[in-house]
Amino acid sequence: MATIGILGAGTWGTALARLLYLNGHSVTIWSAIPAELETMQQTHRHPKLPGVEIPDGLRYTPDLCTACSGTDLLVFAVPSVFIRQVAAAAAPYIAPETILVSVAKGIEPETFFSMTDVIRDAIGETANPLVALSGPTHAEEVGVDLPTTIVSASDDPAAAETVQRVFSNPFLRTYTNSDVRGVELCGAMKNIIALAAGVSDGIGYGDNAKAALITRGMVEIARLGEAMGCDRATFYGLAGIGDLIVTATSRHSRNNRAGYLLGAGRTAEQAVQEVGMVVEGLNALPAALGLSKRYNVELPITFGVNEIVHGADPKTIVNRLMNRAYKGE
Repeated sequence: MATIGILGAGTWGTALARLLYLNGHSVTIWSAIPAELETMQQTHRHPKLPGVEIPDGLRYTPDLCTACSGTDLLVFAVPSVFIRQVAAAAAPYIAPETILVSVAKGIEPETFFSMTDVIRDAIGETANPLVALSGPTHAEEVGVDLPTTIVSASDDPAAAETVQRVFSNPFLRTYTNSDVRGVELCGAMKNIIALAAGVSDGIGYGDNAKAALITRGMVEIARLGEAMGCDRATFYGLAGIGDLIVTATSRHSRNNRAGYLLGAGRTAEQAVQEVGMVVEGLNALPAALGLSKRYNVELPITFGVNEIVHGADPKTIVNRLMNRAYKGE
């Protein structure tokens, strides 16, 4: 049995906490909002996870020291924009042998750091193994034990295998991967492409256009990843095309929903308000544009989404993308 702290009581952190507890581990959930924890403890429900029952044995705390101390694994499940702040605050309580697991998907715009890079930078020079856990996973489905696959990525094979063992059960199959940068890049960039797919739906275009945007979007992500030294195979595996498919097509996807609203004429602010949760694709845009410039890689779909977010006509942008001339497929 492992002792695990989950930093973040959102839908994904809660779904993983439930899974890990049912796997036989001791799990404590932390949130900076005590009322959020009190509601979950009293009702055994998360307000944004209908139909998901939270087990009685989970523990809750608003105290970082309690959540971090004595843990074998510490899971960072807060939105990407809060990862640095939470990691820095947690640093004094993290033992050097604790495996640090990031399930957040994003790129820090100021540094172009991945989330595991941000955690490492925020906690300082330590020997803690770092793992990125990413893949085609919706909390709404993991929370009710629907079959799911996920990728445990680390440059420390033992840490990746430990996370694989701790998280795996008959419903969640966990694979390992050593291409941490590629896995994390996919997790951030696919949200932008999912916005584009949603925009296409919001305009009223059909499955043909959406399939084209998804497929060319994956090529776009892989092109950037190769320029950054990532393994091309990563982009056509679960962490790449798998995660992109689920995010760009699912009714559970915040990014797809936000894109749909943009396509239907909402502003970015209105779309986020209607979705009611963090839309990581919008957070990832500044870093994606910066990476494009740094590595001299053209990202036409990403550029188009950025134009739409800043007020350009969605139909004009999607039409331009669909009529763009490409060499080869």
